[in-house]
Amino acid sequence: MTAAAKPVDPDKERRKIKSVARMKEIMTTYYIEAKTAAESGRKVAWITSGGPVEPLIAMDVIPIYPENHAAMIGASKMGTDLCEKAEVMGYSRDLCSYARADIACAPVNGGPIGGLPRPDMLVCGNNICGTVLKWYEAQARYFDVPLFIFDTPFCHTEFSDEARRYVRAQVEEYLAFLETACGRPCDRERLQQVGRLSIEGQRLWQAVLDTAAHKPAPLSAFDAFFHLALIVTLRGTATAVDYYRELLAEMRQRVAEGISAVPRERYRLLWDNLPVWYRTRWLSDTFAAHDVCLVADTYTSAWCGSLKYLREDDFLESLAEGYTRIYLNIGVDAMAREVIAMVDKYAVDGLVMHSNRSCKPYSLGQYDIQRLVQRERGIPTLIIEADMVDERSFAESQVENRIEAFMEMIAAGRGR
Repeated sequence: MTAAAKPVDPDKERRKIKSVARMKEIMTTYYIEAKTAAESGRKVAWITSGGPVEPLIAMDVIPIYPENHAAMIGASKMGTDLCEKAEVMGYSRDLCSYARADIACAPVNGGPIGGLPRPDMLVCGNNICGTVLKWYEAQARYFDVPLFIFDTPFCHTEFSDEARRYVRAQVEEYLAFLETACGRPCDRERLQQVGRLSIEGQRLWQAVLDTAAHKPAPLSAFDAFFHLALIVTLRGTATAVDYYRELLAEMRQRVAEGISAVPRERYRLLWDNLPVWYRTRWLSDTFAAHDVCLVADTYTSAWCGSLKYLREDDFLESLAEGYTRIYLNIGVDAMAREVIAMVDKYAVDGLVMHSNRSCKPYSLGQYDIQRLVQRERGIPTLIIEADMVDERSFAESQVENRIEAFMEMIAAGRGR
């Protein structure tokens, strides 16, 4: 006898985001095109998540993000095995788990999609961290391909004229690097068009995230972690613009129909740092059991944080500032101001901070940010110690106990 089919929960079906299927189609096509790039005469560049991708798009080079791939590895629960393989290769466990997973994948075509397509070049922007420099140097040696390093000075307080000139000069060096690698000149008008699409895509992505300011929120941070993919991988393309236009329409329809991400949203929280990729479903369900929706996060919003600096009328000139003044490349006080602004915008009851063993730039200032947020807004804060890919750094029972205690604190503050 076959087991009886589980009854369908109509409310759960109603809350499912329909655009998920379209996202999967787009990403499948993207990876197929990348893996068959040589057959179609196109080149592939591996690039860091914070790197300036628009020149690659303008030169018809397919951008591939090892960090995105590492996130997929984490979500597929393959991270620990690959991290251990990297450690056998001589890489310290103290290194970023994204880097370890990626480095271990290369020799064996590991990971959930059978490895990444071989790069023709590497582009490394250090605006997210310093680890990427050595990580990309190691991969450039392994694949024996050219590497361009896009160096952005840290913005402790402001973006000085000296920094602007320095980074702007590198933009020209970057274009020259691509022209040499591709064997043809860069079409500056085409780059300007790509820049306009990039800005439009970022605006649409911000508008999608903004819908979570509605009560109840039509999407959660866990949903945003998934739908972020295109603003990273295909930023500057019509594909990304069209997708986020459709996703925004769906979110607005959900608001109009009262469809919420969490069935009985009672409490609203803000997430800080990267996701715990191998426990996103568990964390989502655990918080939802307390009628909690994590309505926003600092991670997904970072990909539209440069909008205030980028200009449609002269994208190339504004690129230097836009890619330097990103969230992870500013001082702790500035980061705290951004968190406080999100606390107000999304009307949250508390802050959850992922103290991420791997991502030092994201994690080392968290206790200062926690102190500043509590002083300015007086909301409770929970710190979860984990890692974005390596499951050995996650203690489920400990995290569950901390969430229980944290929600008791919030409920007491709200008078239950």
